[in-house]
Amino acid sequence: MLDQYKTVKQLGVSEIVIKKSRFIGHAKPVQSEEEAIQFIEAIKKEHWSATHNCSAYMIGERDECQKQSDDGEPSGTAGKPILEVIKNQGLKNAVVVVTRYFGGIMLGAGGLIRAYTDGAVAGLAAAMPVYKVLHTEVLVEIDYTWHGKVENELRNRGTLMGETRFTDKVTLCCLPKAPEAPAFVAWITDLTQGQAAIVTGEERYMEHETIE
Repeated sequence: MLDQYKTVKQLGVSEIVIKKSRFIGHAKPVQSEEEAIQFIEAIKKEHWSATHNCSAYMIGERDECQKQSDDGEPSGTAGKPILEVIKNQGLKNAVVVVTRYFGGIMLGAGGLIRAYTDGAVAGLAAAMPVYKVLHTEVLVEIDYTWHGKVENELRNRGTLMGETRFTDKVTLCCLPKAPEAPAFVAWITDLTQGQAAIVTGEERYMEHETIE
């Protein structure tokens, strides 16, 4: 699994008008090629009367799945520019469809490339690019006498936290970044003088607006 990658947060839709043609950018996070294809087909069904529904997607840790479609536009003027936007923004696991309703004015190859580029950029902006960062769940069980000190130190350290459970002891769900988990466990062990019961749990991706 990647320690982190950039993708989009949600479905985003944005429209621009260029020389009377409407270009509607749709973008969405996806986890598989099947999911990307389903999204493209859904947009085509929704905009069945559009002149074109051009698309591109890039999926996989190493961007191993890359596809594009000009959907009837001159070769290289639509799908490729959309895919280039995804690449240039450094996104993974994202699909973009740019729908065009022709306004009666020809744009030429250069104009089409710019229009589909701008449509893709607009759709991706509406979908809100985010970073997915891999975190490791570390459960720290301590006596109540340690709670205030440990919680304060965790806050100062800027550690992401999950739910805290209160039973006969306090169990803190800490979420350090995955590569930092071993160092974090060593730190918390030292902080509690070895009196904490520590269990390393699952890894999960969490969203960050920016990365350090």
